[in-house]
Amino acid sequence: MALPHNFKRIRLNLARSKEFPAGSSEHGYEFVAPLDANGHIDAAQWREHRENCGVRRFWPGEDDQIGKVVHKPGGQEHARWVFDYDRKRADDDEAGYRFGTHAFAPGEYVTIRDQDDSHTFRVVSVEPAT
Repeated sequence: MALPHNFKRIRLNLARSKEFPAGSSEHGYEFVAPLDANGHIDAAQWREHRENCGVRRFWPGEDDQIGKVVHKPGGQEHARWVFDYDRKRADDDEAGYRFGTHAFAPGEYVTIRDQDDSHTFRVVSVEPAT
């Protein structure tokens, strides 16, 4: 079954930081999610096709982590989008900071919090998911 046209493959690369002054295309994420006309994640479409919303984390020296894009409950103010690599564990989730209000468009910046720290990433591409 083909996904609706608003499903996009989004690539995030590590942005400039103290450790990587030029950023890094070797550190990042690729994920599939439905976007609305403003580039925001469409929660209603996600609910209909959540099994198609995957993520791949790539980091040098580590195996790629494969998981799902998940919307955690909590009401409008506390709901959050996370990358979930093992549904049986909560300690491996990586939360997107304000992913519900961010526009995913090339050149925009987003923050993801892993178990230890927060990192800023640049949206480098938004392409149709196939």
